[in-house]
Amino acid sequence: MLRCTMEPRFCETDALGHINNTVVPMWFETARGPIFEIFNPGQDLTKWNVILRKMDVDFIAQIYHGHSVDITTRIAHVGSTSFICDHEAWQRGELVAKGTAVMIYFDFAVQCKLEITAEQRVGLEKLS
Repeated sequence: MLRCTMEPRFCETDALGHINNTVVPMWFETARGPIFEIFNPGQDLTKWNVILRKMDVDFIAQIYHGHSVDITTRIAHVGSTSFICDHEAWQRGELVAKGTAVMIYFDFAVQCKLEITAEQRVGLEKLS
């Protein structure tokens, strides 16, 4: 499992006084950084090879500025060309959001899915 801490910024606060719902998917993407390293060490954008197929986010409670948000990420499933990430966001000990991202190993040059290698699979399975 991966863990990271996000510090909500004032600019992420909306007119209702809580963190805007568009922010959480970006936090979850940030939390996937070490996973991207498995497929593209150094995360060279000219060699990018992972694409988001689908993302779902459940907003469970309001998130506020001024309090850290802890993000946990684990690999829920590894298929032949894709994998599923489960995310949770916690603030002050309360689950405030959770989500799932389906990621595909992808060759942008030829526009097709790639088979996840044995080495990549081991790296992903360590995060389950």
